[in-house]
Parts: sequence; C-alpha cells; structure tokens
Amino acid sequence: MTEKTKDKAKKTWFRSAGRIVRDTGKFRVLGTLLFLLLALFMARYSWQVPFADNAERALYDVRARAYAPKVDQDPRVVMVVYNDQTLISTRKRSPLDRHTLANALKALDSMGAKAIGIDILIDQPQDEDPELIAALRGMKTPTFLGYTDMEANADSIIYEQQKFLDAFVKQMDGSKTEPASIRVDVDPDGVARSWPPRIKGKKATLALAMLGGAAEADETLWDKIKHFTTYDGSIRYRLPADAERPVFSSLPIDLFADPAVAAALQSEIQGRFVLIGGDIVDIDQFETPMTASSGKTMIGLEVHANMLAQALDNANAPMLPDSMLWLAAAIVVVAAGLTALLELKWWQLTVFIVIQVAAIIGLPFWLQSAGTDTQLLPAIGWIVGWGIAYAAVGSAARAVGSEQRKFAQSALGKYLPRDIASEIIADPDRLELGGEKRPIFVIFSDLEGFTKLSHAIAPEMVATLLNRYLEMLSEVVLEHGGTIDKFVGDAVVAFWGAPISRPDDGFNAARCAWAMFEAGEAFRKGPPEGVPPIGKTRVGLHYGEAIVGNFGGEGRIQYTALGDSMNTAARLESANKGLGTSVIASKEAVERSELDWWRPMGKIALRGRSTPVDIFEPAPEFSESDQDHLKNILDSLAQDRDGGLKELEALAARFPNDTALQNLLHRCQNSEDGEAYVIS
Repeated sequence: MTEKTKDKAKKTWFRSAGRIVRDTGKFRVLGTLLFLLLALFMARYSWQVPFADNAERALYDVRARAYAPKVDQDPRVVMVVYNDQTLISTRKRSPLDRHTLANALKALDSMGAKAIGIDILIDQPQDEDPELIAALRGMKTPTFLGYTDMEANADSIIYEQQKFLDAFVKQMDGSKTEPASIRVDVDPDGVARSWPPRIKGKKATLALAMLGGAAEADETLWDKIKHFTTYDGSIRYRLPADAERPVFSSLPIDLFADPAVAAALQSEIQGRFVLIGGDIVDIDQFETPMTASSGKTMIGLEVHANMLAQALDNANAPMLPDSMLWLAAAIVVVAAGLTALLELKWWQLTVFIVIQVAAIIGLPFWLQSAGTDTQLLPAIGWIVGWGIAYAAVGSAARAVGSEQRKFAQSALGKYLPRDIASEIIADPDRLELGGEKRPIFVIFSDLEGFTKLSHAIAPEMVATLLNRYLEMLSEVVLEHGGTIDKFVGDAVVAFWGAPISRPDDGFNAARCAWAMFEAGEAFRKGPPEGVPPIGKTRVGLHYGEAIVGNFGGEGRIQYTALGDSMNTAARLESANKGLGTSVIASKEAVERSELDWWRPMGKIALRGRSTPVDIFEPAPEFSESDQDHLKNILDSLAQDRDGGLKELEALAARFPNDTALQNLLHRCQNSEDGEAYVIS
C-alpha cells in the first residue's frame, strides 16, 4: 500500500468516525465511553466490587470442587486429635487437657515422625504446665507450637492471653520446639480459600514451619517447598477417592497418652508429619469451597493438613499475571462492542452471542482444569463487563441507526409511502440493482402552459411555484400509496404495484388521478401577484406490464419503471389537450379500479401505439343513468350511426358546458365508421 493510499484510507476512517460521532451526538458518545470504562472496570476488578465479589467466590468454589483431585488416603500426614470422647474422659473442654498432650508428645517423639505441629494455643495457665513445658523442651523431633497475636486475631485473643502465650513460648528457647502461626484466613463470606500471606517479622505458617524443620534432615525437601515461602494463593483441597477413607487419617490423642497402646501405633507415625489439635463439634470449624456441595465444615487442623500436603506436592498453581487479566478484560469489552455492531439475522446473532458467552464461562473452568489458580479471575466480571459493553454500544448503534432510519425513511418517504419505505429499510435487498416484469398502474401528470408561464416570470418565482406545485402533487401520490418515479419539469410520474403490490392499488391509483387534478385546481386559485393565470393539471392513467427495479450503477441508482405502459400513460395525459378532458384512464385501468364514476369517451389511436385505446373519464357528477345511456349510444354507433349520432347530439345538448362531451360528439361526427379517432 502506497503512502498516498494510506493517507487516503486514514482520512476516510477519520471522516467515517467523525460522521458516527456526529450522528450519535457528543453526549451519547461520552456516555457510551463512560459505560465502556465501567465495563472494563467490571471485567478486571469484579472481585473488589460488592455483590459481584460474592458471585465470583461462589463460582470459584464451583470450579474448585469440579476439578479437586480425588485421592487415596495420604500416607505422609496424620492427625492426632482431641475429640468429644477425649473431653468426656479427661473432664476438660477448654483449655484442653495438657497432661494428655504431654504424655502424647513423649510417645510421639520416640516414633520417628518427620515433624510435629500443635494447633493448640497455650494462652492461659494450668496446673499441668510444668509437665508440658518439660515435654516440649525434651522433644528430639522438630516440634512447632501454635502461636498467634492480637494483630492477626484480635477477636480470638486478649492482652492477658497474649502476654501469657509469649511468656510460655519464651520458655522453649534452646529446644527443638518453636512457635508457628496457626492463623487460617477466611474471606468475607467466611470461607477458607487462601494461604495466609507471609508477613515479614511474623511467625511462619504451621505447615511451612513443619516442612522447614523436616528439611533440616532432608535437603531435597527444601527444593520442593521453597516456592511456598512466599505463596499466598489458593489452598488446594482434595477429595477422597473412597468416601469411607478420608484424605487424612485421624487418631484419638488418648491412644498416645497410654504408653501400652502407643507402642503399637508406631507404624502410623514413623516418617510422617503429625498434626495435633481438636476435632470437636462446633469448635475451630471452617467452611471451604467443598462445603457448598457436601454441607460439611472442616476443622482447622485439616486445613493445615491440606496446606502441608499441597506444599509437599509442590502444587503452587500459578495465577494469571495482571497484564493478562487486563488484556482479557479489554478483549471481552471489544468483542462485546463489535458484536453489538454486527448486522446479522437474529438467529445468527444469537448463535454468535451464545458462542462468546460459552467461551467466557468455559475459559475459567478450562484454566482451572489445566492447573491455573482461578481465584481472583474475574469470570463474573467478564460476563457483566460483556453485557455492559454490548448494551452501551448497542444502544448507541440503535440510536445512530434510528437517526439513519429516520433520515432514510424521510428521504424514501419523499418517493414512497411510509409503510413501503419502512419495509424497504427493514429489507434493503429489495433495492438491489436489477429489474422484474410486473403489472403496474401508471400515472403521468402535466401542468398546462407551464413552459410559457416560466418565460413570463422571474426564475426565482418559477422555482417557488414549481416546488410548491410538485410538493402538493407528491403528497397526493404518497397519501394514496403510490411510488413517485420521477419529476420531469412540472410533470409527475408515479406508479402502483411496485416495489410492493396491494389488492387496492387500482382503487388508490384511480382516486389519486382525480385527487391530483383537484390539487392542481387548488394550486391555480389566487396566483401570486404578477403571475399570469396558471393552467390546469392534466392526468393520464394506464394499467399494464413494465420492467420495474433499480437501474444505474452501484454509486448512483434510480428506482423506476420502463416499458410500453409508461409510454401509454404519457400519451393519455397528452391526449387530454385535444379531447378537452383533464383526466383520462385506459379501459385496463378502469376495469381494475372498483369505481363506478367512469364515463366512456370513445376509442382513440395514440401516437406510437398501433392498437386503439378505449378511454374513460372520471365524472363523479355525471349520473349513473347518463353513464349507461352514453355507453349504449357509443355501442350503437357501429350498427346505427345516424341514430346513435342523434342520441349523442341530444345528450350533449343537455350539457352545453361539458367540453369533453362536446369534443366526443365532434370526434364521432368526424370519424369513419368503426375507426378510432387519431390523436396527433
């Protein structure tokens, strides 16, 4: 493409854009842009928008459940729990019995666990504290004691508890027991979906602390878990492959508090990560993405177990980068806007929209199945953003289209009836280049003596009078459902039966012919000062076949009719002058007019047409009996010329001021038997 061509294309684009802006209106353009920005915002930040955020979380939970791994029982992690039976046997509910914990720790320490995590807060004094402290300080297995602070859990711990907890933890200095955060983050809807963020200067999460402790003896373990030191994405929950076997085995702590029983459980502990905590009804229970389908909550200890297993599997599912989310949001908004501008049939547009919506809904599920973390992915935002953009652009497009249709309908309305113009606008294919043979009713009109008049007055007055005259006749044609073909000077050419035909076309065309004459008579009255008397309007009406359609080129077309029917109507209009009539219709038109006001005016031979034409004149004031009498007279001329002429003379004598009837008598007196009167 040459530079010149590029410049031309650029100018064309700017002109088109300017025209769209002009047609749309500045305020509507501004409003559309604001809605598009809103759509972009929703498609990117729906997780931060009220109500939309809850919908996003709910949909994420559906994806998380749908693609949660189904696994056998995990042999790497075991939970040792205080359950409700333990509370009954120890007669302590809160704080949990520390004598039992101390004995269990001593037993577990000898069983070869990789690390032990204690999801219990020691935040208030008990008589058994010295025993527990001794057990914790004597641990040879890396052990991590639950810790939190008021900053992280203001609702769960008060100052006095914090003070005691810090003092208790301090006593572990120099031992294998270290503090670790047992914080579990929940979203505003109370569901635990994400790892707690690692905060500088704060204790490591229990799962990571346990892995770090075990990594001191197993260097290969660190390579697996190092990515999780800064991970704050979604917790990967897993489902049991067998409903009878939970993902993590759970053993009552009582078993380990009894030395005689504990020795038999070494195989359940050796080489595993051990988590100690409560599995008590209504205590430390969390909703997870799995809760909506199962209706079950999960104890905090099992949440930590899931995080521990996730890190061991190195399953730190990546999230889409911010740049990709912005790109996706932009694509959604642009796609919606372009879709709103498509000019398709309703079913095609429906299919196109369904495909896009299915892609928008399906993409997050596909990403989740492919191992991408789709939490914070604005799936609902994409749908809402798409809808806003589609509605905004569609509204603007409809406004522009409405204005354009009004303009087009107004323009077409100058040549076509409004209902036909509306059908043409709804189906533009009707105006494709080409033609077809159709029977139509054709009217030609002419203003008598206008050429002579135009030479006698100023050009400005000629234009004023002509425009007023043509406007009056055009309104008459359109009011009667006709299509204006063209203006030829002061002549109006119109037809019925195309581009749309109707059963009453003949009736309307006949009524229009007479109405055009009456409009011409109204136009003649009271001409402007300095304007000579204006002649009467003459009209010719015919019915016959013509080639009707759009002719010309792609850049310039004209909807018109061609053929002998057009010529015949023109000749009939011209014949008015010699016949002393104002409106003449052919027999073909009269028979299809459904009107009874026609009186026969004999048979004439038109210039350029070999077949004579039976002509009729509308005579609303001529009685039906006189019409029948005149018809009988004309029929009798072929059998009894002299008698017929006498009757015609008598009838004409009754109407001495009827110029057309006097002219008919003259023609009959001066034509040969059975021959048509020739109109030159």
